[in-house]
Amino acid sequence: MSFVVKLNEPYKQVSCAINTDLCIMKNITKIQLGQNGPVVSKLGLGCMRMSSIWGGPTPDETESIATIHEALDNGINFLNTGDFYGAGHNEMLIGKAIKGRRDDAFISVKFGAIFHNGQWLGMDLRPVAIKNFVNYSLTRLGIETIDLYQPSRMDNSVPIEDIIGTVADLIKEGKVRCIGVSEITADQLRKANSIHPISALEIGYSLAERGIESDLLPVAKELGIGVVAFANTAEGLLTGEMKAPLTENDYRNHFSRFQGENLIHNLEKVEVLKQLAADKGYTPTQLAIAWVNAQGDHIMPLVSMSRRSRLPENIAAMDIVFTPEEMNALNTTFATGAIQGGTYLQR
Repeated sequence: MSFVVKLNEPYKQVSCAINTDLCIMKNITKIQLGQNGPVVSKLGLGCMRMSSIWGGPTPDETESIATIHEALDNGINFLNTGDFYGAGHNEMLIGKAIKGRRDDAFISVKFGAIFHNGQWLGMDLRPVAIKNFVNYSLTRLGIETIDLYQPSRMDNSVPIEDIIGTVADLIKEGKVRCIGVSEITADQLRKANSIHPISALEIGYSLAERGIESDLLPVAKELGIGVVAFANTAEGLLTGEMKAPLTENDYRNHFSRFQGENLIHNLEKVEVLKQLAADKGYTPTQLAIAWVNAQGDHIMPLVSMSRRSRLPENIAAMDIVFTPEEMNALNTTFATGAIQGGTYLQR
């Protein structure tokens, strides 16, 4: 099943009742999220890094807003956030950026993660909590309806029926347009979609993180669910700029992928990506994004940035084409399991 909508094709009304103005985009290929879902830009803008994460400083707000504006000007309308990014700061920032431009933006919000003083405490996916979360998000964003609303992950503390059913009720109330899911298993995805049509699956996917190819991605494609793929550079591993060891204050030291011999081994793999990038006249980051983009018409690279200077590079990555030999070299070097360690904290 193909999800890409050609730039010159007429807009097709979708069940999520997305404003048709959202689909007037410039120079960016479109993707349909779900069988009857919204049509959005195939390149998404992740806004997380526009707020303080892992205790780091908050990026310059003026530059962050300018980055969102320039992304919208270039036809990138998919803006991704979480109500817990910067304890609500991220949503307020986006609210400022889209003021007067609501019809230009498609807003995706994750909910459910609980933090205190920058520390992750767990999940709260109770229906009463979801109904509370959505109202705070709408207020911070300054909008009446969230385009895509999704639990940030499932922890089995609340039945999927209750979680998805609650968001479906929010659709009836006009507070949400479409339902998404994130960090979910193949079985959970099937179950969620049986309760209410799921438009998008947000999940980490990159050359360095390919475990979902065996079960989760096939199910998403079978069900006609769009894939919003974040962490395309695997927390910077695939940028070609990382050196071993990391500095002591680098938050990535908490992840086994970036520790000791794991990091040394992984950076050896990245040398192949760096050489191919040099041969093609691109950066390793561009090739990492391009590889994700090439994995399917139903897959959207979600790229985090907080500076306008990154936009031209990331947009250009969407036009990169690999030869069969180049794709084989990447898939062989970065086969499933080739990168050692993970990016989840041990709790």
